[in-house]
Amino acid sequence: MPDLKMDAAALRRFLKDEFPQVEGMFRIESVAPMQARVVLPVRDEHLRPGGTVSGPSMFALADVGVYLAILAMVGPKALAVTTGCSIDFMRKPDAARDLVADVELLKLGRQLAVGDVRIWSQGCPERPVARASLTYSLPNA
Repeated sequence: MPDLKMDAAALRRFLKDEFPQVEGMFRIESVAPMQARVVLPVRDEHLRPGGTVSGPSMFALADVGVYLAILAMVGPKALAVTTGCSIDFMRKPDAARDLVADVELLKLGRQLAVGDVRIWSQGCPERPVARASLTYSLPNA
């Protein structure tokens, strides 16, 4: 298995320097080869009517999670872009708890990467609230 090119601290610096729009929105809990755990600290702006976390907020968590897992493996290539996403919303998240995304890269090729994401409310990993599959296009080196 390939080694990490960026650890959690390097990913945080990258977001601060290259992607400040999302730098404070997510917390990188851990990074391992082909895996990452990213947290969305749920705030009022993430909620929709009915007191649940909005779908766009969960999509953002999945998307940024896969992006970070890819960068951890390939290094700071800011132009990696999402080319496809499928997300299933399975149950109402607990709006009083942060959301956790467990990311696994299933394929990391020269041009494409495919990741699977399981999202759950903090403290309830056995009850996923969403799952997503994302495909990313990687820039030419």
